Amino acid sequence: MSTSKLLILVSIFFLTSIISVVTGSTSLITVPVMIEFGIDPHVAVATNMMALIFMSLGGSLPFARKGLLERHLLPVCIALTLVGSGIGALLLLHVPVRALQLTIAIAMIVVAAFSLTRKDSGTIEHSVSNASRAIGYVATFLLAVYGGFFSGGYVTMLTAAFVVLFGFTFLQSVATTKVINLFSSAIATLIFAWHGVVDYKLGAILGGTMFLGAWIGGHATMRISPVWLRRIFLLAVMGLALRMVFAFLQQ
Repeated sequence: MSTSKLLILVSIFFLTSIISVVTGSTSLITVPVMIEFGIDPHVAVATNMMALIFMSLGGSLPFARKGLLERHLLPVCIALTLVGSGIGALLLLHVPVRALQLTIAIAMIVVAAFSLTRKDSGTIEHSVSNASRAIGYVATFLLAVYGGFFSGGYVTMLTAAFVVLFGFTFLQSVATTKVINLFSSAIATLIFAWHGVVDYKLGAILGGTMFLGAWIGGHATMRISPVWLRRIFLLAVMGLALRMVFAFLQQ
């Protein structure tokens, strides 16, 4: 890869990582750009997954220092994520992304519509039933399968699920899902590495870039009011959902 292309990639990954601390869906931008630059699709997905480890770590640190992580849910969610993401990574070479993308897009629209009907959704923490919590764990596992498979829209949907099903605020959800995505990306990267499709040099460069961007984005996120976090997130959800539906119809 030429120096100019690498610099463009670094710039895109840096800016995307700052913004996606709140919005998620990093891979919907980064993976297509990598493919456009001539990188094999499987290598692009795998190398991007390696970079996401660093981004998740950088994004988690500011929240962890402020005590915003919902630690009581982390052990179960991490265990479900490791299994689900491992399954998703193993399916990468055998299952088309197209149908999964449409499913995720429809689910994103439903969640956004549900959130709009509850004006306090994501702005204040609220209690949930045991049934809702159980559905939340199931959603965590199923989304982890998709996360290990491709990752585009994974954290966005997981953040929304935690708000709706676990009663988190958006800030709590953003903070907690960053940690979970660290494990999702790590297990998927290990499996991709086993298949020999990770570009380690490029992954290290982009990973360092995303670590810095996410660290900056994490600090910036904590300065945004809950109401504006909700607005930014819902706008991102609707925009990305429509983009995925449009991409599906174009194929």
